[in-house]
Amino acid sequence: MLSLIRHGQTDWNAAGRMQGSSDIPLNDTGRQQAREAVEVLRDSEWDIIVSSPLQRARETAQIIADGLGLELGRSYDLLIERHYGEGEGLTKVEIDERWPNSTVYPGLESLHNVVERGIAALNEITHDYPGKKVIIVCHGTIIRYTLSELAGRDFDQIINGSVSTVEKLHSGWCVHTVNGEPLKRID
Repeated sequence: MLSLIRHGQTDWNAAGRMQGSSDIPLNDTGRQQAREAVEVLRDSEWDIIVSSPLQRARETAQIIADGLGLELGRSYDLLIERHYGEGEGLTKVEIDERWPNSTVYPGLESLHNVVERGIAALNEITHDYPGKKVIIVCHGTIIRYTLSELAGRDFDQIINGSVSTVEKLHSGWCVHTVNGEPLKRID
């Protein structure tokens, strides 16, 4: 079982800025969200916690590791958030003003690439920690679109500090929860 957690809030999250691969630290709200994630995770046994190398993810992971008495494992570059190119640091309104009527702008990483990285990261982590229950702290866009691909449906925003769970089965990946809510099966 893997638990995917979106890092806690940053000042850029609070301001609605696209931080992507920019290395922005947690704010006090983000640190509190990490402590709240500890309480959600406390009822299960976990073996290790890993994360994206960006400081907002590493600090969230460290707070959770300390709270659960876990080892903070390695970071995975594959888990870095989507690169927003020239949109990094801008709000959605500012992006829409600079590139009206466009969903693509200079340097924006494709969602296809984000999903490929997300799935590759999950596969690498399960290879590195076979049979282990691993907590993974990373970023909203990579979690959202990777889970959407694995579940075959779209999800809304991934909430800062929220816990989503997946499991690798013989038949492929199974998404159990998104933002802490059980995934309702679509027939």
